[in-house]
Amino acid sequence: MKKSFLTITAVRMLFAVGLAFVSPLHAQTEESNVKVMSYNIYRGGTMRGQPLSQTAKVIQEAKADIVGVQETRSPMGDNAEKLAKLLGWNLYEDLRNKCILTRHEIVGRLNSGIKIKLTSGQEAYVFNLHLPSNPYQPYQLLSIRPKWHKHWDTPFIKTEAEAIASARRARGRQISELLTQIRSLPDQETPVFVVGDFNEPSHLDWTEATAKSGRHPIKVEYPTSLEMANAGFGDAWRTVYPDEVKEPGFTWSPLTKADDPKDHHDRIDFVYFRGKGVKLNGAKIVGENKENADIVVKPYPSDHRAVVATFTLPNQPESEKLDADKPDAGDGK
Repeated sequence: MKKSFLTITAVRMLFAVGLAFVSPLHAQTEESNVKVMSYNIYRGGTMRGQPLSQTAKVIQEAKADIVGVQETRSPMGDNAEKLAKLLGWNLYEDLRNKCILTRHEIVGRLNSGIKIKLTSGQEAYVFNLHLPSNPYQPYQLLSIRPKWHKHWDTPFIKTEAEAIASARRARGRQISELLTQIRSLPDQETPVFVVGDFNEPSHLDWTEATAKSGRHPIKVEYPTSLEMANAGFGDAWRTVYPDEVKEPGFTWSPLTKADDPKDHHDRIDFVYFRGKGVKLNGAKIVGENKENADIVVKPYPSDHRAVVATFTLPNQPESEKLDADKPDAGDGK
């Protein structure tokens, strides 16, 4: 009996030791999920009479991990730091009243973006944009004078060529600067996410099909989204929902009705992605009701619906983690 007991104990110990070796190897092959969100909170997140905590609730309900926030400044001051404290997250602030909030560690700061490290060890770049709203080509094409521009002096236009030229003048420089920075990143296979309020529709939405359906007045191959596609980026919403007629994914705007002659509903808030091993699992709109959003938050505090996308990223190999932890050869510390 004693011999049998010792044998069983030895087997159990060997099994336990085996698990100790197997578990780390298994962990190396696992992947990490991350949710990336773009959210224009509308002048500090309090302009619709809701407390800033309601804006935080939108992010929490979306279960986001990384959020590019636009329009952080309210009439009473900038709310970026206050929002970060409500969430208990890390904060990166940039110019033009925008920031990036994340529950993950920020390990690098760039122009308009950051480098983060996930708990798995995988790193990723995140950039947040808020491109100029004027001139806005849909309004130019539809002869709409927006009420918030008291001195609207932008000329109306009629053709696709005019719309493309106008969009390039409005936002071409900013998107060129962003893509130049991305092309200069030292690790080109690392996942990159670009989010933001682009204030320009997508060439994937203003197609012959949507023009024929009456949704948009004409087909327009908008240059900013085309530049992103040519740089190897996928549009999360349109990748999940390739039928632009059935799944418009409007983010602009929950403040007006679809048939309002003084507005035009569209998709101008985006989550773009690229990188080795990046897998897109889903995309959702966050907004005011079931008719227009997948995730509903009431009362909804912004004039933009948010978009959130779920990705799977490969874990950083253990060898790379060890290399990253080593000091540089010339580091005398």
